[in-house]
Amino acid sequence: MISKFLNIFRQNKKQFVKYFIIGVSAFVLDLSLLYIFKEYFHLRPVIAVIINQALMLNYVFFLNKRWSFGAEGATHKQMIRYYILSGANYFFSILWMYVFNEYFLVNYLIARTMNIALAVSWNFVLYKFWVYR
Repeated sequence: MISKFLNIFRQNKKQFVKYFIIGVSAFVLDLSLLYIFKEYFHLRPVIAVIINQALMLNYVFFLNKRWSFGAEGATHKQMIRYYILSGANYFFSILWMYVFNEYFLVNYLIARTMNIALAVSWNFVLYKFWVYR
């Protein structure tokens, strides 16, 4: 199972590099906005993530659609699949922040970084074979 998963990455290096570049830019923007919402607007980290995730969705969708996966047409169908996946990721992000920050007292930026690192792997595969197919 793991070797099959790794083969997907090896066979799609160019796409993965583009996906990774978008992901890094999204990561920087994500953490920057999270920090601003928490430190300057004094929101609880879990509330900051709720707002932040909503802003990041379209940024990631359109860059990946055009640049990483070169997907044409059927934007509305792709968006529906993307938002289903994003909804699952959104719920997972909120739960992750709640558990790690509020229950285990892990710094909110570290908790968010761990969450993003975990989501990167499964998202590439799902984007390639389900969202942008």
